[in-house]
Amino acid sequence: MFLTISTTGTAEHPATDLGFLLHKHPGKAQTFSTSHGTAHVFYPEATEQRCTAALLLEVDPVALVRRGQGKGRGQAPDAALAQYVNDRPYAASSLFAVALGGVLRSALKGQCTARPELPEQARPLRIEIPALPARGGAALVHRLFDPLGWASVTVSPVVLDERFPEWGDSRYVRLVLEGELRLAEALRQLYVLLPVLDDAKHYWIAPDEVDKLLRAGDGWLAAHPENATITARYLARHKRLTQVALERLELVRLAEVDGSEVEELDNAVDETKDTEERPVPLAVHRREAVLAALRAAGAARVLDLGCGQGQLVQALLKDPAYTEIVGMDVSVRALNTAARRLGLERMGERQRSRVRLLQGSLAYTDKRLAGYDAAVLSEVIEHLDVERLPALEYAVFGSARPRTVLVTTPNVEYNVRWETLPAGHVRHGDHRFEWTRAEFRTWAGRVAERYGYGVEFAPVGEDDPEVGPPTQMAVFTTTITTITTTNDTPKEGEAA
Repeated sequence: MFLTISTTGTAEHPATDLGFLLHKHPGKAQTFSTSHGTAHVFYPEATEQRCTAALLLEVDPVALVRRGQGKGRGQAPDAALAQYVNDRPYAASSLFAVALGGVLRSALKGQCTARPELPEQARPLRIEIPALPARGGAALVHRLFDPLGWASVTVSPVVLDERFPEWGDSRYVRLVLEGELRLAEALRQLYVLLPVLDDAKHYWIAPDEVDKLLRAGDGWLAAHPENATITARYLARHKRLTQVALERLELVRLAEVDGSEVEELDNAVDETKDTEERPVPLAVHRREAVLAALRAAGAARVLDLGCGQGQLVQALLKDPAYTEIVGMDVSVRALNTAARRLGLERMGERQRSRVRLLQGSLAYTDKRLAGYDAAVLSEVIEHLDVERLPALEYAVFGSARPRTVLVTTPNVEYNVRWETLPAGHVRHGDHRFEWTRAEFRTWAGRVAERYGYGVEFAPVGEDDPEVGPPTQMAVFTTTITTITTTNDTPKEGEAA
Protein backbone atom coordinates (compact mmCIF):
# COMPACT_ATOMS: atom_id res chain seq x y z
CA MET A 1 0.00 0.00 0.00
CA PHE A 2 1.36 3.36 -0.98
CA LEU A 3 0.50 7.04 -0.45
CA THR A 4 2.35 10.25 -1.32
CA ILE A 5 1.85 13.74 0.10
CA SER A 6 3.36 16.62 -1.88
CA THR A 7 3.48 20.35 -1.22
CA THR A 8 5.15 23.39 -2.74
CA GLY A 9 6.81 26.34 -1.08
CA THR A 10 9.08 29.36 -1.28
CA ALA A 11 12.31 30.47 0.38
CA GLU A 12 10.25 32.19 3.08
CA HIS A 13 7.92 29.23 3.55
CA PRO A 14 9.89 26.21 2.30
CA ALA A 15 8.09 23.08 1.22
CA THR A 16 10.33 21.08 3.57
CA ASP A 17 8.18 22.39 6.45
CA LEU A 18 6.26 19.23 5.61
CA GLY A 19 8.90 17.39 7.63
CA PHE A 20 8.01 19.37 10.76
CA LEU A 21 4.30 18.65 10.25
CA LEU A 22 4.84 14.92 9.78
CA HIS A 23 7.50 14.71 12.52
CA LYS A 24 9.65 12.84 10.00
CA HIS A 25 12.99 14.27 8.83
CA PRO A 26 13.23 14.69 5.02
CA GLY A 27 16.87 13.67 5.08
CA LYS A 28 16.37 10.07 6.11
CA ALA A 29 14.10 7.08 5.63
CA GLN A 30 12.39 5.66 8.71
CA THR A 31 10.83 2.27 9.42
CA PHE A 32 8.06 1.46 11.90
CA SER A 33 6.59 -1.85 13.04
CA THR A 34 2.82 -2.24 12.91
CA SER A 35 0.57 -5.08 14.03
CA HIS A 36 0.29 -6.38 10.46
CA GLY A 37 3.62 -5.52 8.86
CA THR A 38 6.18 -2.77 8.39
CA ALA A 39 5.62 0.89 7.49
CA HIS A 40 8.25 3.03 5.77
CA VAL A 41 8.32 6.84 5.54
CA PHE A 42 10.74 8.46 3.09
CA TYR A 43 11.02 11.53 0.86
CA PRO A 44 11.45 11.01 -2.92
CA GLU A 45 12.06 14.77 -3.20
CA ALA A 46 12.78 17.47 -0.63
CA THR A 47 13.62 21.01 -1.77
CA GLU A 48 12.40 24.44 -0.75
CA GLN A 49 10.23 24.52 -3.87
CA ARG A 50 8.70 21.05 -3.66
CA CYS A 51 8.63 18.28 -1.07
CA THR A 52 7.04 14.85 -1.26
CA ALA A 53 6.64 12.38 1.60
CA ALA A 54 5.73 8.75 0.93
CA LEU A 55 4.16 6.20 3.26
CA LEU A 56 4.64 2.59 2.21
CA LEU A 57 3.01 -0.24 4.17
CA GLU A 58 4.29 -3.78 3.66
CA VAL A 59 1.66 -6.15 5.02
CA ASP A 60 2.68 -9.61 6.17
CA PRO A 61 0.00 -11.99 4.75
CA VAL A 62 0.99 -14.69 7.22
CA ALA A 63 0.41 -12.32 10.13
CA LEU A 64 -3.00 -11.51 8.66
CA VAL A 65 -3.97 -15.17 8.58
CA ARG A 66 -2.76 -15.77 12.11
CA ARG A 67 -4.93 -12.89 13.27
CA GLY A 68 -7.89 -14.28 11.35
CA GLN A 69 -8.11 -11.36 8.94
CA GLY A 70 -6.47 -12.72 5.81
CA LYS A 71 -9.53 -14.33 4.23
CA GLY A 72 -10.75 -12.86 1.01
CA ARG A 73 -13.99 -10.95 1.33
CA GLY A 74 -16.89 -13.37 1.17
CA GLN A 75 -14.67 -16.45 1.27
CA ALA A 76 -15.48 -19.44 3.43
CA PRO A 77 -13.15 -20.06 6.41
CA ASP A 78 -11.73 -23.16 4.73
CA ALA A 79 -10.79 -21.35 1.52
CA ALA A 80 -7.10 -21.71 2.34
CA LEU A 81 -5.77 -20.05 -0.80
CA ALA A 82 -7.94 -16.97 -0.35
CA GLN A 83 -6.44 -16.46 3.09
CA TYR A 84 -3.04 -15.83 1.52
CA VAL A 85 -3.89 -14.49 -1.93
CA ASN A 86 -6.04 -11.36 -1.66
CA ASP A 87 -5.85 -7.59 -1.99
CA ARG A 88 -5.06 -6.78 1.65
CA PRO A 89 -1.31 -6.22 1.13
CA TYR A 90 -1.80 -3.95 -1.87
CA ALA A 91 -4.98 -1.85 -1.69
CA ALA A 92 -5.37 1.00 0.79
CA SER A 93 -7.90 -0.15 3.39
CA SER A 94 -8.47 -0.01 7.15
CA LEU A 95 -5.02 -1.61 7.52
CA PHE A 96 -3.54 1.47 5.88
CA ALA A 97 -5.74 3.81 7.92
CA VAL A 98 -4.47 2.24 11.16
CA ALA A 99 -0.88 2.59 9.97
CA LEU A 100 -1.59 6.20 9.06
CA GLY A 101 -2.94 6.85 12.55
CA GLY A 102 0.03 5.18 14.22
CA VAL A 103 2.95 6.42 12.14
CA LEU A 104 1.61 9.96 11.62
CA ARG A 105 -0.20 10.31 14.95
CA SER A 106 1.03 13.83 15.78
CA ALA A 107 0.29 15.08 12.27
CA LEU A 108 -3.26 13.69 12.51
CA LYS A 109 -3.78 15.54 15.77
CA GLY A 110 -2.41 18.78 14.31
CA GLN A 111 0.46 18.91 16.80
CA CYS A 112 3.92 20.33 16.07
CA THR A 113 6.02 21.18 19.13
CA ALA A 114 8.93 22.61 17.14
CA ARG A 115 6.75 24.88 14.95
CA PRO A 116 3.32 25.18 16.66
CA GLU A 117 2.07 27.70 14.09
CA LEU A 118 2.40 25.30 11.14
CA PRO A 119 -0.56 22.92 11.76
CA GLU A 120 -3.06 25.78 11.60
CA GLN A 121 -1.84 26.94 8.19
CA ALA A 122 -3.54 25.74 5.03
CA ARG A 123 -0.99 24.75 2.40
CA PRO A 124 -1.04 23.46 -1.19
CA LEU A 125 -1.33 19.68 -1.02
CA ARG A 126 -1.31 16.90 -3.55
CA ILE A 127 -2.18 13.46 -2.18
CA GLU A 128 -2.03 10.38 -4.37
CA ILE A 129 -3.12 6.81 -3.62
CA PRO A 130 -2.38 4.50 -6.58
CA ALA A 131 -4.62 1.61 -5.51
CA LEU A 132 -7.78 2.33 -3.56
CA PRO A 133 -10.73 -0.07 -3.23
CA ALA A 134 -13.94 1.69 -4.21
CA ARG A 135 -17.03 -0.36 -3.42
CA GLY A 136 -19.49 2.01 -5.00
CA GLY A 137 -17.29 3.10 -7.87
CA ALA A 138 -15.80 6.42 -8.87
CA ALA A 139 -19.13 8.15 -8.27
CA LEU A 140 -19.00 7.31 -4.56
CA VAL A 141 -15.40 8.51 -4.31
CA HIS A 142 -16.47 11.87 -5.71
CA ARG A 143 -19.48 12.06 -3.37
CA LEU A 144 -17.18 11.50 -0.41
CA PHE A 145 -14.31 13.86 -1.31
CA ASP A 146 -15.92 16.60 -3.41
CA PRO A 147 -17.64 18.32 -0.43
CA LEU A 148 -14.40 18.46 1.60
CA GLY A 149 -12.77 21.54 0.11
CA TRP A 150 -10.44 19.98 -2.47
CA ALA A 151 -9.94 22.04 -5.63
CA SER A 152 -9.53 18.86 -7.68
CA VAL A 153 -10.58 15.26 -7.05
CA THR A 154 -9.30 12.95 -9.79
CA VAL A 155 -10.53 9.36 -9.79
CA SER A 156 -9.07 7.03 -12.42
CA PRO A 157 -10.40 3.46 -12.62
CA VAL A 158 -7.77 0.74 -12.68
CA VAL A 159 -8.38 -1.76 -15.49
CA LEU A 160 -8.40 -5.45 -14.65
CA ASP A 161 -5.79 -6.24 -17.27
CA GLU A 162 -4.45 -3.85 -19.91
CA ARG A 163 -3.94 -6.81 -22.25
CA PHE A 164 -7.66 -7.60 -22.14
CA PRO A 165 -9.57 -4.31 -22.23
CA GLU A 166 -12.84 -6.19 -22.79
CA TRP A 167 -12.62 -7.35 -19.18
CA GLY A 168 -13.34 -3.78 -18.11
CA ASP A 169 -12.36 -1.93 -14.97
CA SER A 170 -11.58 -3.40 -11.57
CA ARG A 171 -13.12 -2.13 -8.35
CA TYR A 172 -9.91 -0.21 -7.64
CA VAL A 173 -9.16 3.40 -8.49
CA ARG A 174 -6.22 5.77 -8.48
CA LEU A 175 -7.09 8.81 -6.37
CA VAL A 176 -5.41 12.22 -6.61
CA LEU A 177 -6.52 15.06 -4.31
CA GLU A 178 -5.28 18.62 -4.90
CA GLY A 179 -6.09 21.80 -3.02
CA GLU A 180 -5.20 24.06 -0.10
CA LEU A 181 -6.03 22.43 3.23
CA ARG A 182 -4.50 21.97 6.64
CA LEU A 183 -2.50 18.75 6.63
CA ALA A 184 -4.20 17.40 9.76
CA GLU A 185 -7.59 17.97 8.17
CA ALA A 186 -6.57 16.06 5.04
CA LEU A 187 -5.11 13.15 7.02
CA ARG A 188 -8.22 12.83 9.19
CA GLN A 189 -10.37 12.64 6.07
CA LEU A 190 -8.23 9.77 4.76
CA TYR A 191 -8.24 8.04 8.15
CA VAL A 192 -12.05 7.83 8.00
CA LEU A 193 -12.70 7.44 4.29
CA LEU A 194 -10.17 4.74 3.35
CA PRO A 195 -12.03 1.99 5.27
CA VAL A 196 -15.35 3.54 4.21
CA LEU A 197 -14.51 3.07 0.53
CA ASP A 198 -13.30 -0.48 1.15
CA ASP A 199 -16.50 -1.06 3.18
CA ALA A 200 -14.64 -3.44 5.50
CA LYS A 201 -12.66 -3.37 8.73
CA HIS A 202 -9.83 -5.73 9.59
CA TYR A 203 -10.55 -5.62 13.32
CA TRP A 204 -13.47 -6.03 15.69
CA ILE A 205 -15.72 -2.98 15.99
CA ALA A 206 -16.06 -1.88 19.62
CA PRO A 207 -18.06 1.05 21.08
CA ASP A 208 -14.93 3.23 21.23
CA GLU A 209 -14.96 3.27 17.41
CA VAL A 210 -17.70 5.90 17.66
CA ASP A 211 -15.36 8.21 19.58
CA LYS A 212 -12.58 7.59 17.03
CA LEU A 213 -14.94 8.48 14.21
CA LEU A 214 -16.13 11.70 15.84
CA ARG A 215 -12.59 12.80 16.69
CA ALA A 216 -11.34 12.21 13.16
CA GLY A 217 -14.52 13.69 11.66
CA ASP A 218 -14.49 16.83 13.80
CA GLY A 219 -15.11 19.88 11.67
CA TRP A 220 -16.33 18.11 8.53
CA LEU A 221 -18.34 14.94 9.11
CA ALA A 222 -21.43 16.40 10.79
CA ALA A 223 -22.20 18.62 7.80
CA HIS A 224 -21.14 16.10 5.14
CA PRO A 225 -24.08 15.19 2.84
CA GLU A 226 -23.00 11.51 2.94
CA ASN A 227 -22.46 11.32 6.71
CA ALA A 228 -24.99 8.48 7.10
CA THR A 229 -23.17 6.34 4.53
CA ILE A 230 -19.77 7.22 6.00
CA THR A 231 -20.89 6.38 9.53
CA ALA A 232 -22.51 3.06 8.62
CA ARG A 233 -19.55 1.86 6.58
CA TYR A 234 -16.91 3.06 9.05
CA LEU A 235 -18.67 1.16 11.83
CA ALA A 236 -18.99 -1.96 9.67
CA ARG A 237 -22.76 -1.48 9.50
CA HIS A 238 -23.15 -2.15 13.23
CA LYS A 239 -26.71 -0.86 13.67
CA ARG A 240 -26.57 0.18 17.32
CA LEU A 241 -23.21 1.96 17.05
CA THR A 242 -24.26 3.63 13.81
CA GLN A 243 -27.41 4.97 15.47
CA VAL A 244 -25.41 6.31 18.42
CA ALA A 245 -22.87 7.96 16.11
CA LEU A 246 -25.53 9.60 13.93
CA GLU A 247 -27.34 10.95 16.99
CA ARG A 248 -24.11 12.46 18.30
CA LEU A 249 -23.29 13.89 14.89
CA GLU A 250 -26.69 15.57 14.80
CA LEU A 251 -25.93 17.20 18.14
CA VAL A 252 -22.57 18.34 16.78
CA ARG A 253 -24.29 19.86 13.77
CA LEU A 254 -26.69 21.72 16.00
CA ALA A 255 -23.99 22.89 18.40
CA GLU A 256 -21.36 24.06 15.93
CA VAL A 257 -21.77 27.49 14.38
CA ASP A 258 -19.40 28.31 11.56
CA GLY A 259 -17.64 31.64 12.12
CA SER A 260 -18.62 32.78 8.63
CA GLU A 261 -22.33 32.60 9.47
CA VAL A 262 -24.35 35.43 10.94
CA GLU A 263 -24.37 35.14 14.72
CA GLU A 264 -27.47 35.06 16.88
CA LEU A 265 -29.31 38.34 17.05
CA ASP A 266 -29.05 38.41 20.81
CA ASN A 267 -25.25 37.98 20.59
CA ALA A 268 -24.69 40.26 17.62
CA VAL A 269 -22.83 43.02 19.53
CA ASP A 270 -19.13 42.33 19.94
CA GLU A 271 -18.70 42.39 23.70
CA THR A 272 -14.91 42.62 23.41
CA LYS A 273 -15.10 46.12 21.99
CA ASP A 274 -15.90 49.39 23.74
CA THR A 275 -19.62 49.29 24.54
CA GLU A 276 -19.87 52.54 26.45
CA GLU A 277 -22.23 54.02 23.87
CA ARG A 278 -23.90 50.75 22.93
CA PRO A 279 -26.46 48.60 24.70
CA VAL A 280 -24.96 45.92 26.90
CA PRO A 281 -25.02 42.69 24.83
CA LEU A 282 -27.61 40.14 25.85
CA ALA A 283 -24.81 37.57 26.18
CA VAL A 284 -23.35 39.69 28.99
CA HIS A 285 -26.75 40.07 30.69
CA ARG A 286 -27.19 36.31 30.48
CA ARG A 287 -23.79 35.56 31.97
CA GLU A 288 -24.32 38.04 34.79
CA ALA A 289 -27.73 36.53 35.58
CA VAL A 290 -26.24 33.03 35.68
CA LEU A 291 -23.35 34.12 37.91
CA ALA A 292 -25.74 35.88 40.29
CA ALA A 293 -27.93 32.77 40.54
CA LEU A 294 -24.89 30.57 41.20
CA ARG A 295 -23.71 32.89 43.98
CA ALA A 296 -27.19 32.90 45.51
CA ALA A 297 -27.19 29.09 45.46
CA GLY A 298 -23.82 28.96 47.23
CA ALA A 299 -22.41 26.68 44.54
CA ALA A 300 -18.72 25.81 44.61
CA ARG A 301 -18.58 22.91 42.13
CA VAL A 302 -20.25 23.86 38.85
CA LEU A 303 -21.04 22.16 35.54
CA ASP A 304 -21.35 24.25 32.37
CA LEU A 305 -23.23 21.86 30.08
CA GLY A 306 -22.99 22.93 26.47
CA CYS A 307 -20.07 25.20 27.37
CA GLY A 308 -19.32 26.14 23.77
CA GLN A 309 -16.19 28.25 23.52
CA GLY A 310 -15.82 28.61 27.28
CA GLN A 311 -17.00 32.16 28.02
CA LEU A 312 -18.85 31.18 31.21
CA VAL A 313 -16.05 28.85 32.33
CA GLN A 314 -13.64 31.76 31.92
CA ALA A 315 -15.84 33.99 34.07
CA LEU A 316 -16.18 31.33 36.77
CA LEU A 317 -12.40 30.87 36.95
CA LYS A 318 -12.01 34.51 37.94
CA ASP A 319 -13.91 33.86 41.20
CA PRO A 320 -12.02 31.71 43.76
CA ALA A 321 -15.35 30.73 45.33
CA TYR A 322 -15.72 28.17 42.54
CA THR A 323 -13.39 25.34 43.48
CA GLU A 324 -14.22 22.98 40.61
CA ILE A 325 -15.49 23.97 37.18
CA VAL A 326 -16.36 21.47 34.44
CA GLY A 327 -17.20 22.54 30.91
CA MET A 328 -18.78 19.89 28.69
CA ASP A 329 -19.70 20.10 25.02
CA VAL A 330 -20.44 17.67 22.21
CA SER A 331 -18.19 19.64 19.83
CA VAL A 332 -14.47 18.87 19.97
CA ARG A 333 -13.83 22.01 17.93
CA ALA A 334 -15.60 24.18 20.50
CA LEU A 335 -13.65 22.53 23.33
CA ASN A 336 -10.36 23.21 21.55
CA THR A 337 -11.36 26.84 21.17
CA ALA A 338 -12.31 26.95 24.86
CA ALA A 339 -8.93 25.50 25.83
CA ARG A 340 -7.17 28.21 23.85
CA ARG A 341 -9.42 30.91 25.31
CA LEU A 342 -8.65 29.73 28.84
CA GLY A 343 -4.95 29.27 28.13
CA LEU A 344 -4.94 25.79 29.68
CA GLU A 345 -1.45 24.97 28.43
CA ARG A 346 0.00 28.08 30.09
CA MET A 347 -2.15 27.94 33.23
CA GLY A 348 -0.50 27.47 36.62
CA GLU A 349 -0.92 24.12 38.34
CA ARG A 350 -3.18 25.43 41.11
CA GLN A 351 -5.53 27.20 38.71
CA ARG A 352 -5.42 24.29 36.27
CA SER A 353 -6.61 21.88 38.97
CA ARG A 354 -9.89 23.84 39.22
CA VAL A 355 -11.05 23.32 35.63
CA ARG A 356 -11.78 20.41 33.29
CA LEU A 357 -13.14 20.31 29.75
CA LEU A 358 -15.04 17.16 28.75
CA GLN A 359 -16.45 15.96 25.45
CA GLY A 360 -19.87 14.40 25.86
CA SER A 361 -23.51 14.39 24.85
CA LEU A 362 -26.44 15.36 27.06
CA ALA A 363 -28.51 12.73 25.28
CA TYR A 364 -26.78 10.10 27.45
CA THR A 365 -26.19 9.61 31.15
CA ASP A 366 -22.64 10.28 32.26
CA LYS A 367 -21.15 9.30 35.61
CA ARG A 368 -18.65 12.15 35.34
CA LEU A 369 -21.45 14.67 35.91
CA ALA A 370 -22.70 13.31 39.24
CA GLY A 371 -22.24 15.04 42.59
CA TYR A 372 -21.98 18.73 41.61
CA ASP A 373 -23.55 21.70 43.34
CA ALA A 374 -24.95 23.30 40.22
CA ALA A 375 -25.34 22.80 36.47
CA VAL A 376 -25.87 25.50 33.85
CA LEU A 377 -27.60 24.94 30.49
CA SER A 378 -27.38 28.35 28.89
CA GLU A 379 -29.02 28.53 25.44
CA VAL A 380 -28.80 24.75 25.01
CA ILE A 381 -32.26 23.17 25.01
CA GLU A 382 -33.52 25.05 21.95
CA HIS A 383 -30.84 23.32 19.83
CA LEU A 384 -32.44 19.91 20.37
CA ASP A 385 -35.53 18.52 18.70
CA VAL A 386 -38.41 18.52 21.17
CA GLU A 387 -38.64 14.72 21.09
CA ARG A 388 -35.00 14.56 22.25
CA LEU A 389 -35.58 16.65 25.36
CA PRO A 390 -36.63 13.73 27.62
CA ALA A 391 -33.15 12.22 27.14
CA LEU A 392 -31.52 15.47 28.25
CA GLU A 393 -33.96 15.81 31.16
CA TYR A 394 -33.11 12.41 32.55
CA ALA A 395 -29.35 12.81 31.98
CA VAL A 396 -29.28 16.11 33.91
CA PHE A 397 -32.13 16.00 36.43
CA GLY A 398 -32.45 12.25 36.92
CA SER A 399 -28.87 10.97 36.66
CA ALA A 400 -26.40 13.81 37.33
CA ARG A 401 -28.85 15.45 39.75
CA PRO A 402 -27.03 18.63 40.89
CA ARG A 403 -28.62 20.61 43.74
CA THR A 404 -29.28 23.57 41.43
CA VAL A 405 -29.91 23.65 37.68
CA LEU A 406 -30.04 26.90 35.71
CA VAL A 407 -31.67 26.85 32.26
CA THR A 408 -31.84 29.85 29.94
CA THR A 409 -33.59 29.94 26.57
CA PRO A 410 -34.91 32.61 24.17
CA ASN A 411 -38.36 34.08 24.75
CA VAL A 412 -40.01 33.88 21.32
CA GLU A 413 -42.53 36.60 22.25
CA TYR A 414 -39.66 39.11 22.32
CA ASN A 415 -38.71 38.38 18.70
CA VAL A 416 -41.06 41.07 17.43
CA ARG A 417 -38.65 43.61 18.97
CA TRP A 418 -35.81 42.50 16.66
CA GLU A 419 -36.23 44.80 13.67
CA THR A 420 -33.98 42.72 11.42
CA LEU A 421 -35.64 39.39 12.20
CA PRO A 422 -38.34 38.41 9.65
CA ALA A 423 -41.69 37.50 11.12
CA GLY A 424 -41.98 33.84 11.98
CA HIS A 425 -38.21 33.22 11.96
CA VAL A 426 -36.21 31.94 14.92
CA ARG A 427 -33.15 33.83 16.10
CA HIS A 428 -30.69 31.28 14.80
CA GLY A 429 -30.90 28.67 12.06
CA ASP A 430 -29.93 25.88 14.46
CA HIS A 431 -32.80 26.56 16.88
CA ARG A 432 -35.31 23.71 16.77
CA PHE A 433 -37.87 25.72 18.70
CA GLU A 434 -38.27 28.93 20.66
CA TRP A 435 -40.84 28.97 23.45
CA THR A 436 -43.23 31.53 24.80
CA ARG A 437 -43.05 32.26 28.53
CA ALA A 438 -46.06 30.03 29.14
CA GLU A 439 -44.55 27.14 27.16
CA PHE A 440 -41.25 27.39 29.02
CA ARG A 441 -43.00 27.46 32.39
CA THR A 442 -45.09 24.43 31.46
CA TRP A 443 -42.01 22.46 30.45
CA ALA A 444 -40.02 23.51 33.51
CA GLY A 445 -42.91 22.74 35.85
CA ARG A 446 -43.31 19.26 34.42
CA VAL A 447 -39.57 18.53 34.73
CA ALA A 448 -39.46 19.88 38.30
CA GLU A 449 -42.42 17.74 39.38
CA ARG A 450 -41.09 14.59 37.77
CA TYR A 451 -37.58 14.80 39.22
CA GLY A 452 -38.23 16.36 42.63
CA TYR A 453 -37.16 19.97 42.07
CA GLY A 454 -38.71 23.28 42.85
CA VAL A 455 -38.51 25.92 40.13
CA GLU A 456 -38.52 29.71 39.98
CA PHE A 457 -38.30 31.99 36.98
CA ALA A 458 -36.32 35.16 36.30
CA PRO A 459 -36.11 37.55 33.33
CA VAL A 460 -32.78 38.13 31.58
CA GLY A 461 -32.34 41.46 29.83
CA GLU A 462 -34.84 44.29 29.66
CA ASP A 463 -38.26 43.05 30.75
CA ASP A 464 -40.63 44.49 28.17
CA PRO A 465 -44.10 45.10 29.72
CA GLU A 466 -45.84 43.67 26.66
CA VAL A 467 -43.68 40.79 25.43
CA GLY A 468 -41.40 40.05 28.38
CA PRO A 469 -37.60 39.71 28.43
CA PRO A 470 -35.46 38.59 25.49
CA THR A 471 -34.21 35.57 27.50
CA GLN A 472 -36.02 33.60 30.20
CA MET A 473 -34.31 31.67 32.97
CA ALA A 474 -35.53 28.85 35.19
CA VAL A 475 -33.79 28.11 38.51
CA PHE A 476 -34.38 24.51 39.63
CA THR A 477 -33.57 23.54 43.23
CA THR A 478 -33.83 20.02 44.63
CA THR A 479 -36.63 19.40 47.09
CA ILE A 480 -35.93 15.66 47.61
CA THR A 481 -32.70 13.69 47.45
CA THR A 482 -33.96 10.59 45.64
CA ILE A 483 -36.51 9.92 42.94
CA THR A 484 -38.56 6.90 42.06
CA THR A 485 -37.52 5.33 38.78
CA THR A 486 -39.39 2.92 36.58
CA ASN A 487 -38.17 -0.12 34.69
CA ASP A 488 -37.81 1.93 31.52
CA THR A 489 -35.39 4.39 33.11
CA PRO A 490 -32.28 4.51 30.88
CA LYS A 491 -29.22 2.72 32.16
CA GLU A 492 -25.81 4.35 32.41
CA GLY A 493 -24.61 5.43 28.98
CA GLU A 494 -27.95 4.79 27.26
CA ALA A 495 -30.25 7.30 25.65
CA ALA A 496 -33.45 8.11 27.48
